[in-house]
Amino acid sequence: MNRISLAATLLAALCLPAAAQFSAPPNSGNAFKDTSMLKPPAGAKVAIYKFEDLECPACAHAYPIVHAAADRYKIPIVRRDFPLKMHIWSRDAAITARYLQDKVSPQVAEEFRGAVFAAQTSIASKEDLSNFTRRFFQSHKLNQPFVIDPSGLFAAEVNADYTLGERIGITQTPTIWVVSQKNWVQVTDINQLYATIDNMESQVAAETPGKSAAANSKLRHASTPQN
Repeated sequence: MNRISLAATLLAALCLPAAAQFSAPPNSGNAFKDTSMLKPPAGAKVAIYKFEDLECPACAHAYPIVHAAADRYKIPIVRRDFPLKMHIWSRDAAITARYLQDKVSPQVAEEFRGAVFAAQTSIASKEDLSNFTRRFFQSHKLNQPFVIDPSGLFAAEVNADYTLGERIGITQTPTIWVVSQKNWVQVTDINQLYATIDNMESQVAAETPGKSAAANSKLRHASTPQN
């Protein structure tokens, strides 16, 4: 390597974020094509961003952990539907969840998703899903329409999420990140989710003007001998 190439390599390294870590555990993540959309919602500094499939056992395992973490840290979840083509009923379930979100309430839609994950092993066919959905509507005293999505609106929403996943380069579910406005970390081991959020929040705090100065001032004050 000549001196010019070496200098360019060193300069590129210096331009990387100070605490750049892109997967938890390190070196376990996927190669993505476009991650420009991995941002928290407006007004949030840190968020959990995930693509899930309602028929995916790993998604069912991760679901309560992700939501418990969001509740503990008071951070939002950005969820995208990514029904894998090999799964026979996950897309229909996602469409029903979108109907409930738009026509009933986000809370009821969330309850539906959680209930589907909890009952996942007992849903083996579209008929099973239909029976499960009917019981869910009845237990919540909701009128179930004869056709959930006559105009295709909710299917289009699910399709838009799937297209976004293809743009990113999603190959499996769940795919979960902890994101800030500047960085993201893919969480490949769900047991490391809490530690990843801790690290991201610390990094955001260190990058926030005034936060570091206040912390340093407090540290200096604490270390000053008292008379």
